[in-house]
This record gives sequence, C-alpha cells and structure tokens, in this order.
Amino acid sequence: MAFDGITIANIVKELNDTIVGGKINKIAQPEADELLLTIKNNRTQYRLLISASASLPLIYFTEKNKTSPLTAPNFCMLLRKHIGSGKIVSVIQPGLERVIEFKIEHLNELGDLCHKTLVVEIMGKHSNIIFLNEDRMILDSIKHVSLNMSSVREVLPGRQYFIPQTQEKKNPLDITEQEFYDTVYAKPTNVAKAIYSSLTGLSPAAAEEICCRSSVDGSEPVAALSKEAKLHLYHTFCRMIEDVKIGAFTPNIVYSEEGEPLEYAAFALWKYKEFPVKNFDTISSVLEQYYAEKNQITRIRQKSADLRKIVQTALDRNRKKLDLQDKQMKDTKKMDKYKVYGELINTYGYNLEEGCKSFQALNYYTNEEITIPLDSTMTPQENAKKYFERYNKLKRTAQALEEQIADTDAEILHLESIQSALDIAQQENDLSQIKDELMEYGYIKKHSSNPKKKMQGKSKPLHYISSDGYDIYVGKNNYQNEELTFKFATGNDWWFHAKKMAGSHVVVKSNNEELPDRTFEEAGRLAGYYSSGRTAPKVEIDYIQKKHVKKPNGSKPGFVVYYTNYSLVIEPDITGIQLVSE
Repeated sequence: MAFDGITIANIVKELNDTIVGGKINKIAQPEADELLLTIKNNRTQYRLLISASASLPLIYFTEKNKTSPLTAPNFCMLLRKHIGSGKIVSVIQPGLERVIEFKIEHLNELGDLCHKTLVVEIMGKHSNIIFLNEDRMILDSIKHVSLNMSSVREVLPGRQYFIPQTQEKKNPLDITEQEFYDTVYAKPTNVAKAIYSSLTGLSPAAAEEICCRSSVDGSEPVAALSKEAKLHLYHTFCRMIEDVKIGAFTPNIVYSEEGEPLEYAAFALWKYKEFPVKNFDTISSVLEQYYAEKNQITRIRQKSADLRKIVQTALDRNRKKLDLQDKQMKDTKKMDKYKVYGELINTYGYNLEEGCKSFQALNYYTNEEITIPLDSTMTPQENAKKYFERYNKLKRTAQALEEQIADTDAEILHLESIQSALDIAQQENDLSQIKDELMEYGYIKKHSSNPKKKMQGKSKPLHYISSDGYDIYVGKNNYQNEELTFKFATGNDWWFHAKKMAGSHVVVKSNNEELPDRTFEEAGRLAGYYSSGRTAPKVEIDYIQKKHVKKPNGSKPGFVVYYTNYSLVIEPDITGIQLVSE
C-alpha cells in the first residue's frame, strides 16, 4: 500500500492517542531530510521518526535511536529554539491529504504563550517538513523550494503556507453521493483510476481494494458499469470512509507465499485474502517491520548477487562440459561397429584383391549383408588392425567418459543445491555458510579468517511445528542438511526430500511415535517448497526413516543415498504450517 491519506489517517489517530498533551523533550536531525523527536507524555517516552526523503518519506514511532551530527543543522537549531520544550496541543490531517500538522504551544523569551505549527508533507519526491508561525507564515523548512524548482509553490522563509491544489480532486470525507457520481463516474477511464484520480488521499491500491470489496473489476471501463454496480461501489466506498472517520483501523502486513512482505495497509485487504496476514496493534509497528524486512531482503539479495553469479557461471560451464561429454559418448557408440568390421575382415578378407576399397560380407551377429570400407593402400590384415585400434580407443574413451559424466553430473547437482540454498537464505550468516562451502570446493579463493565472522551467530535450520504438534526442521544449505540428517536426527525420525532435484533435507522428530498422516503431508509440503521445484504445481517427495539414509564415503555435503523409500505427491504450499522464530 502506498503511503496514502488513509495510512496518514491511521498515523494521526495513533499520534492523538499517544503524544497529544505531551512535551517535546529532544529534537535531533540525524539526516539532512529527517527529524527524530523525543516526546514525553503520561510518564512514557516516545521517539517519532519523520523522514522527508524523496525515495522513502515516512513517519512512525520507533524504539531505535539514531546518531546525530556533532553540529546540528540550522533547521534543527531553529526548532530547538522555538519548540524545544513545547507542548503538543493537537495533531490534525487536513481532509484526507497526505499532510500532518502538529499544533505546538511554547513560551517565548518574555514568557508569553505562543503557538507554532510543524507541518509534515508526505508527498513522494515533494515531501517536506515545514515550520510555521501563528499566522501560518513559513519560518523555515527542511527543504527549500524556489520558483526555479517549482512553479506551483515556493517553500521559503517569509512565504505564506498553503497546500498546493494541483489537481481537481474531491475530499472523500465529505463528498456527497451526487458529487461522487458526477466526479468519479464521469471519468473516461477504468474504474480504479477514476476513483484515485478523483478523490484526495486515495492511492491506486486503495482504489483497487474498494473495487475488490464491491466485486467490480478495477480495470473495467466506468462506462461499462451497470446502475446496480455503481450503487454498490459507492456504498462500499462509504463504508471504508466511515471506518476512516471513526478510526476503525486494522494495521497489517500481507506476506507472499515465500514469506516476503508483499503489502501493508491500515485495513484488511480483501484482494489478498488467500495470503498470510500478520495484524499489528499500531501502524508504526507495521511500517517499522515492513520496511525493516524489505531492507533486509534487499540487502541479502545484494550480498548474495556475487555468490549467485559465481554459482551460475560454474553451472553454465559444467552444463556445457556435460553437453560436450554426451556428444563424445554418442560418438563412442560406433566402437562396436569397428569391432565387427575387424572381425569380418579377418574372417572373410583372405581372398580380397589388392587395392580393394570395400567389400561385402555377412554380419553373423545380425544375419545382414553389410559393406565394409577399406583403405586400398593397406592389406586386409592392416585394415582389420586399424578397425580394432579404433574400437579399443573408443572403448577406453567411453570408460573415461563414464567417470567424467558422473563427476560432472555430481558437480551440477552440487551447484544446484547451492543455488537452492541461496534462494532460501534469510540472514547474513546463512550466506556465510554458503560462501564457506564455495571456498571449500574451490569456487572462491580462500582468505585468512575474519575475526568478525567468528563473532557472527551460527545460522540454524528453520523450525516448524506441524498441526499435530511435531517438530519439523528444514536445512537451509548443504552444511545444515548434513548436520541435520547425520548429527541431529535419530534413527526413527522421518526424513523427507524432493525427488531427483536440489532441495533441503526435512526432518520430523517422531519421538518414537507413529506420525499422523497430516504431519507426513505437511513435512512433504515443506520439502517441496524448499526445493528447486517450489514453483511447480506438484512435486514428488521421497520420505524414509533416517536410519535408512546413508552418506557415501567422500561425497559432498548434503549428498545421501537410500534404497527403500516411500513417495508422495504434494503441492509445494506451506500456508498454515507454523514457523517458530529463531
């Protein structure tokens, strides 16, 4: 969900519930476009982060402190001078604009009561934090905007403050039914765009949600709506706006099937009703966790990019090598033909004429007449010897290729398992283990030990609880798979793995009990999901008790063999399986 007027309304409600009546205790400016206010109210201290960043403007409560520069910027000094110990009288949102106004009262140098306004505009690249006097004149702003930068509005000291009305939009909080019909349904566009382009503070995502709740296709043209659909859409819109007015918010984060934060909102999102949802008490908690998880995923992907490139390069090289080896192996299939040629020449070639270029003979293996090419400069015995030499050479080549193809196949399987581990890596220490494995097998040059690395927490397997209460563990890389299967699991525990594909080892602790069918099915779903087949509609899973799983001598980490196993076919969907946080 975009940081739209509805999200702002939820934040304003939270601000009114917590800091109105409170005293500003500290003002800091950690970044050029960011403020951190410390506010005390009802014996509780709150930290309010306000960012006017062009890339990610935000406002929310946080528990984390941030380091400030040794010399405070001018805007920070001005705020400290005027409202450093001011009282927050009210927090308001004009209409459903992406604007928050903090009304603050303070005492001036003479002890007189004065009022100031701190305006926070969350408007994408035009976001700003503006400080106003009692007459709503601009005293200063965290970003100065001249006429050279904007023809709509100057944001400079001494200018009158106003909210720019760059588009003819209606306030959704007080729009009438007739105005809604005249404005929204008059747009020559699709329904969703008609809503968000006609009403202040509604993002495209909010407009799509209104359409979803009213069972209307948001991409459908407005002109195609029936009379009944228009009425239903309007009343759905009214119900959502009524929730905004009374503060009936349900802050939440929607997660993808892969566990990544997909969307956040101040209300339940019907269009994502099939996805996992986590509800929160406050919108600040939503924003802080959503962007922290997003940043972590982005950081992990950036850090894993080099490892992915190394693995992909090695995979491409080995796959090309395997193709070449397969072609060479196909060429060796001719060796039996050369052996037969040599034998037939020895059998029938005693009466051949000198300089003969070929001769026909009966192949006593197939009872077919065949033509055998000959080198006219050689005797029959020399031709036979030449064919036997070709046969022996190809035979030796085939024997060598069998070993080489097996080695290349194993190398590809190993690299695919590392690639799969990179796909499910969630923490930096997960990547550290994968990097160690790449170093051990020569894909990355080894470096001297890093003391910081030793201080990093050890990456652990994922821990799930089945619906029947059994512990299920999932290895996140080959080292974890090895330890999970051969050091952690006991003989009667059950072991699961996607059939003939790279993936995690999954172990169910049986506690020497007979597992319910549902636990087998859930463990199979986890094995399918944490494999290279996670995007397939169905995945075949092998499962067996751990005591029947063996590790060949000298094999790579995570490589196992087993001979008598059970199988099941599942959908690689882990929705509803409880993950225990590490």
